[in-house]
Formats: sequence, structure tokens, C-alpha cells
Amino acid sequence: MPMEYHIPYYLLIAMVMVLGAVVGSFLNVVILRLPASMLGAKETIVWPASRCPRCKNPLAWYDNIPLVSFMLLRRRCRACQAKISWRYPLVEAAMAGLALALLLRLGLTLDWLIYFIFSAALLAILFIDLDHQLIPDVISLPGIVLGFAASFVLSGVTWVDAGLGILLGGGSFYLVALGYRLATGRDGMGGGDIKLLAMLGAFLGWQSLPFIILASSLLGLVVGIGAMIRQGKGGRSVIPFGPFLVVAAWLWLFFPAWIDELWHLLFLPQ
Repeated sequence: MPMEYHIPYYLLIAMVMVLGAVVGSFLNVVILRLPASMLGAKETIVWPASRCPRCKNPLAWYDNIPLVSFMLLRRRCRACQAKISWRYPLVEAAMAGLALALLLRLGLTLDWLIYFIFSAALLAILFIDLDHQLIPDVISLPGIVLGFAASFVLSGVTWVDAGLGILLGGGSFYLVALGYRLATGRDGMGGGDIKLLAMLGAFLGWQSLPFIILASSLLGLVVGIGAMIRQGKGGRSVIPFGPFLVVAAWLWLFFPAWIDELWHLLFLPQ
């Protein structure tokens, strides 16, 4: 049931978007530092405090306000004038948008909180995989456990749905990866993708998997053809598959009625 709140809806929207932007600011730190810490860097996601990647000068609180500081600083570090990447406001704005979309879709409910955390994890995975072709186990493995635990309180996913989602999601991609390896002698899909699909199955249920696999494959095919043309490496072009899984999962989360209608139109015609 939705939580009882007695504040104007426009104020609720503003609060939710601000929360999303703040979480997005933290995700920028995760995206930047987590892969480096996995490779032995001394920095962690909590230490040291936020600082310029170039001059290492610590950022004052007023230079670390999500979205606002980027505009006020005109995309430059106050200390060394180095350009600030567009990635930072993009992630903050994306998380704010996801928070709002979840509110419109689910209301201010426990489901909203669960899928807010889920979407934050997916956003971090998307950008880390884009940068490093890596999906950190430290996100996906706890995500599998959290998704299964959440199924006991989610309104649309039962623990049976989540359990089958984990088994079928991880198992199906494992078989695909094994088959590709046996057929070509090369790894076509990393273990991170397998664990990510298991995580998606945990949060969204096994029913989501056919669409997620099909949609991500079609997206990957379109982008992959473009990458092959651009890179000139033919079938040896390498692109991360995690972002396509993430986008497909969001499509399922936000547009279930449209997807169900399209699914029946294409595969279950009257």
C-alpha cells in the first residue's frame, strides 16, 4: 500500500528528484573508483573525499552540489581549470529521472524504494561496463541476494518468480557462453553478464527474462554492427553486453503493459 503523506505532490516530486541526483553524485564516485580499487588502487568509494581527478584538490561542499555546481563552475575545476566530464551531470540527471519515473510508476511505496536501489545499481553497472568491460561482483552478487529477499515484500514478484529468475537467468546465459566457447574457442560472454542476468531475474522475476534476452540481443546486434563497421575488426569487435541488459531491464520495469501487448501481437496473434 502507498505510504501516507501530506505534502503537495509537486514538492514530493522535487524531493524525490533531489534524492536521485544526490545518489547519482555518489554513483559517480562508485563508477570512477570501484574498478580502480578492484585492481589494487588505494582509493575506495568512501576515501578520500571527493576531489578533482587531475589536480587532486579536495572539492568544497559548494563545488559538489549535484548538477548545480557543474553549471556554476562552467564545467571547470575551480583550482586547476581542468574540464569536468559531462559524465558527472549525466549520471546525476539520469538517477533523478529514474527516481521520478519510479514515483510516477509505483507511487511512494516500498516497491519504489526497492526499485530505486535496483536502478541505482544498474546505472553504476552500465557505466562501469562501458568504461572497463567489467561488471563488478561486488554489485551483482549482493544484488542477487537482495533481489530474492525483496521478493518476499514486492507486490508484483513472488519468491518463486525470483528464485526461478535467478536459476533460469544465470543458467541460460551460462549455457550460451559455454556453447560459444566450445564452438569458437573464444569467450563471447563474460561471467559478469551471467551474474547480471541472474540479478535481473531476482528483481523482476523469471517472466521478464524472454523479453530482456530478446531486447538486449536486438540492441546489441544493432550497436554491434555499427561497432564492426567503425572498428574494422569484423566478428572480433568487442562491445560490452551489460548496458543492453540494463536498458532492456528498464524497459520491462517501466513499460510492462506495452511490452505485454506487443508480445501478444507478435507471438500470440488471435
